[in-house]
Parts: sequence; structure tokens; C-alpha cells
Amino acid sequence: MRQVIQSARTGRLAVREVPEPKVRAGHVLVRTRASLISAGTERMVVGFAQKSLAGKAAARPDLVLKVIAKARRDGIVAAWRAATARLDEPLALGYSASGEIVAVGEGLEGRFAAGGRVAIGGAGHANHAEVNVVPANLSVPVPEGVSDEHAAFATVGAIALHAVRNARVGLGDVVAVIGVGLIGQLAAQLARLAGGRVVALDPDSIRLELAARLGAEAALDPASENLDARIGALTQGLGCDSVLIAAASETDAPFRTAGRIARDRARVVLVGMTGTAFPYAEFMKKELSIVASRAYGPGRYDSDYENRDVKYPEGWVRWTETANMAEVLRLLASGSLDVASLITHRFPISEAERAYDVVRSARANPPNLGVVLAYPDAPAIAKPVFPQAQAKVRPGSCVVGLIGAGAFARSVLVPELARIPGVVLDTIVARRGASAEQGRETHGFRAAAADESAVLDNPAINAVIVATRHDSHARFAALALNAGKAVLVEKPLALSFDQLNEVIAARAGVAPGSAAFLQVGFNRRFAPLARALKEALAKRPGAKLVTIRVNAGALDPGAWAAQGDEGGGRIVGEACHFVDLARFLVGERITSVFAEAAPPARPGALSEDAVISLRFAGGSLATIAYAATGDAKTGKERIEAFAGGATLVLDDFRALTVSERGRTETHGNAGPGKGIPEELAAFVAGVRAGGPAPVDEQESIETSAAILAVMESLRTGQRVIL
Repeated sequence: MRQVIQSARTGRLAVREVPEPKVRAGHVLVRTRASLISAGTERMVVGFAQKSLAGKAAARPDLVLKVIAKARRDGIVAAWRAATARLDEPLALGYSASGEIVAVGEGLEGRFAAGGRVAIGGAGHANHAEVNVVPANLSVPVPEGVSDEHAAFATVGAIALHAVRNARVGLGDVVAVIGVGLIGQLAAQLARLAGGRVVALDPDSIRLELAARLGAEAALDPASENLDARIGALTQGLGCDSVLIAAASETDAPFRTAGRIARDRARVVLVGMTGTAFPYAEFMKKELSIVASRAYGPGRYDSDYENRDVKYPEGWVRWTETANMAEVLRLLASGSLDVASLITHRFPISEAERAYDVVRSARANPPNLGVVLAYPDAPAIAKPVFPQAQAKVRPGSCVVGLIGAGAFARSVLVPELARIPGVVLDTIVARRGASAEQGRETHGFRAAAADESAVLDNPAINAVIVATRHDSHARFAALALNAGKAVLVEKPLALSFDQLNEVIAARAGVAPGSAAFLQVGFNRRFAPLARALKEALAKRPGAKLVTIRVNAGALDPGAWAAQGDEGGGRIVGEACHFVDLARFLVGERITSVFAEAAPPARPGALSEDAVISLRFAGGSLATIAYAATGDAKTGKERIEAFAGGATLVLDDFRALTVSERGRTETHGNAGPGKGIPEELAAFVAGVRAGGPAPVDEQESIETSAAILAVMESLRTGQRVIL
């Protein structure tokens, strides 16, 4: 399918052929009929991408600080790889579109139907693409009589509508709209429909004429000398009851104008990207309220609402983003809202580059306002047929299929795989076809797809790497084993015992003599210094006592890894590394676990701080202190082990010290080697040899069961016997 893609690194924009997405639970698969370019927002996104690296850093100093923090924690090379992987990620443009439902995901049966028309929204969902996969709460049925082209305005219209709601417009209120571009024109109409008397302010005379034709009571240039007098005459000298700033400006001029024309205790609603310095004295004397409007409305930026179909109770949140989109469509169906007059340019998707030239141009003729992309002759969606490179796998080969193309896979796994001689990178799969295609081009995969069948059903592939989000690890691992392929699945292996049992059943079903095996991405056991520590411990008699301190740092509040359903939370999703490391170092079966967690940092969040106690079959003990509340400058991981009169310390995988009988020996690495290259090399060697797995598979299952038992201990407050 065709999609408008921009390079985050170079800023180059193009219409590209990328794999079609696949419908999934809670989503609808939509063949796009029309999409709207939001000139202000997309011009900003495109402009940022076109900046130099120094320009990007100046514009986003917060991201620079994150890179610096990662460099301190994981080293300069790891930080650079992560940063460049982000820059290599293709930007999918667009967020307001409409189309026809092709397929309905699990859980939405009856709520949506194939063949129905929907307006769709959301950056990363309603892209300028021939086919989109969109969550239910960002999909709204289109009423009869509303064209696809007009329905494509629903999301942008919801932005304007939510701003008007934030302005609390009442019957007879005088509402000033500063900046009557696309959003401003829509807001002016909606404010009038809400009973307001609208004053349109813009330096562009053509836009002012349009605003007046669409119902504005006054249309004024904010730089005009008689502005104060005109506003005074309209408001009996009081000033405007509310002011909506919809201007795209880097200066504080819109705020200064708002302060001049607003009445005492008025509301100033910010819906456009503008300079945010404001005249304090004017705002303080009038006690003006400033509200930054949240895009389409309640639910926006809430991953539970948008991606998990969680509902808000209507009694508390009447006008969600979904309801706002539906109301815009109702107004279009009734003829109350005019978007036809806002359309200035139309282009087919094949000419999207020309469309963006118009959006970026200050001299477009006519001046751009609503720029619509059409999708003529969209191809029918059929079950994909994947080209096969060969009929069967050659002995001694390692042909890799990668499922999941996130930042870790692109910045770490694939570059390391590419360094191993003889590895064939065959197919890369990602939910977003654009990401898969970018990965194919960047790393030299033979093919790209958005459907995991391209890997699982391909007889040419004998090695599968699963690097998706945690909730799908077990499913893809089981499918790969069922297909007779060796699989390296990133940690954690499973988020529940049911998922773990699914993997166990799949592994048990592998035919004797098959080359299929299971390896879990517990890379730290492969680190050279971790192996040296294990060897040193094995030489000391008696039980071992191991303590592992992890200064993990807090995740961003909305990070998927912190969510219970997708990521399992930090304890399952990341502390599992250290349960496995303890199991590796002690070399004995885990017999019981006990855990306690500190209260989470945010209400409703999962705890990121826990202490885990492990008991082993030979009497050895291990304690893991996993913390997200520390200072990154103090180092991330420290392992202390005690056995047979010796003290052994592994500090951040950089240095191992062994102290015994008053003497200390130190072994070091040039950098924090955490075993990823060695882990991948071992996997490739196992694939070429036809097995067995580099790590005893029963041990990997045992470790995975132990981390799930940790969660059981947290729930029950009891020690769990394994």
C-alpha cells in the first residue's frame, strides 16, 4: 500500500510502498477514502524533521537530557545507537481521515461491521495511508449524507470543538478567535453554533472574508488601530468573554492581543502552537484564566482509553474525544457546520509531496486552508502471499525472521546479528508497515511485512527472534515452535502461568530430532564478567549468598512497559533478568520466592520498587533489590556474592573484584558488556548445529515461572514454593 512517510533524520518526505497492516483485537481495519492535512500541526512536525541534528537538539533539549542520562548509565555507544534508531524511525504523517471498514477486530463484533464508513483519528493511527488500523475509541460511524471528504474533518473538528467547550461559551457571549486558519475557522463556526457572537482576528484579509461569510459578527486585523474601539463597541466596553488562540506563531503577539481585548476574569484558551510568554500585569489585573486545550478532548493521550477501549462514565465525562468526533459528524449531517468552504486544495495520494509543498508555502495560490488527500482506486485487501526465498533450509544455515521492530531491536539486536558471519536476515515484521520497510532498507532484510505469517509460514526461515511488546512474547514463541523453528524470545517469556503453559505445550509438541528449540533473552548470563563470577563462585565450597542491587530509574508515566497488560510492569518485565542471573550464578534450582513491593510513585500505577528473596535447592540464598527511585549517576547494577570466605563484587558489568584472605584481584571490561553479542552468537551457533539450545530450556522455564511466582507472592503476602 502507499503511505506518506517522512524521515526523522533528513526530513525528506515521500509517498512510499509499505506492507499493509493487519487487523487486531479492539481495532478496525479501514481502507482510507480521504484524509485531511492539518496545516498547522503537520507543518510543525515536518519542520522539526527538516532541522539539522543541532537544530533538533535546540528545539527539544528534553530529549538531549535523556540521551545524556542513557550515556551515563549504559555508555556512549549504547546511547548513540538508541538515539540514531529513533532518528531512523519513519514518521507516519496524518491524524484525521475517513474510510470504509474492511475487517473488525476481536471484541468489536456488532459494534462495527465490514463495509461501514467511519471517521478515524489519532497520530500513528489515522495516517495518510491507503489502509489503517485504528482503535475503537478513535473510530466513529459516518452518518448518511456526509461525504468521505467532509468526514475526514471529524478529528480536526473535534480539536476546535473541545477548545470551544473549554471556553465555556454561553448564549450571547462575545468570543474572539485569534488566528482563523483551519482550526480557527472551525472554532469560529462552532462558537457561533454554541450561541456566541464571534470576532475573528487574523492579518490575512482572505481568511477574514471567509470567517465573515461563515458567520463571524466581526472580522478584524489585530494590528488595526481601531481594534480596541471595535471590541469595545461590540461588548459595551466590557471586553470579550473568552478568547481562543488558534494562531501558529512563535511570538507572544497573540497573548498580548488576548490580554488587551479580554474582559475581567475571562478565559483564554490556547489551541494553537504559539509563543507562551504573556503580559503578566494585564493578565493579573484582569485575573484571566489560561487553558491549554487537550487536542480532541478527554481520552486523548490516555492509552487506556485510546488503545484499550476503556470507557469513562458519562456522568463524569460527557464529551470524550470520541463523542466530540461524533458531534462534528452530526453537525455536518445537519448542514450546520460548513467544511466545504474550507477546502482549498485536493490532491490524490500519489501527489502528496505536492500537497505538502502547498502546505509549507507562504505563497500558495489560492492560500491553503483545508488540503485534502484522496485515495482513488485503492486496491482490494486480500490475504498476503509472501515470496519464498527457497523451498527448505540448507543444513548449517541461520536464516532469521524478526518479529518486532522497536527501538531495542533496531538499535541493538539487528546490528549485532548483522556482525555474525553467515547470518541471513530474511524477513522483518512490524505492526506498522512503514517501520518494517524502514528496517528492511536500513539493515538489509530480504523482505518486510506487517503480518507475522510472513515469518512463521516461511519454510526458508529456521530462526525466529521475537522482540515485540511483552504481552505477545508467549504467543509468538509458541507459534514459532509449532512451526518447527528455533526461537529466541526477548524477556519476559510470559506474563501469566497460562501463557507460560502455552509455551511449554508447544515445546513439548516439537517432534523428536527437530531443530526447533527455545531460548529466552536473558542476556546477562552471557556477559563475560558474569561467567567469570560464576566460575569463581563454583570454586568456593558451601552455600552462596548473592545480593543484586538494580538502580533501574523510573519509566515515563505512559510507557507501555509499565502497563500491566502490555508490559507486565517493571517487576515481571525487567526484574526477570536478575532472577535469571541469580539462578545462573548459584547454579541451583530455585525452590521458593518471597517478595515485597513499595507503594507506587503514582496512584493507579504498578510498583517499580521491590525486594525479591530467592531460596535454592542447595541452601543458597539470593536477594534482588530493584529500585526505580535512585540517582542514575550512581550506577545501574551491582552484584555482591559471598561464598567460602570470599567476597566477589561485579560492578555494572565493568569490573569484577575478588577479595579473599586479605587480597583483592580485579578483572575489567572496556565497557559495560551485558552479554548481548555473546547471547546472539550462541543462538546462531545453536541454530546452525540444529540444537540444542545454548541454555537448558528447563532452566529458562524455571526462571520464567519464578518471576511469575514473585507476582503471586506480592498478591498473597506469602512465600511461594516452586
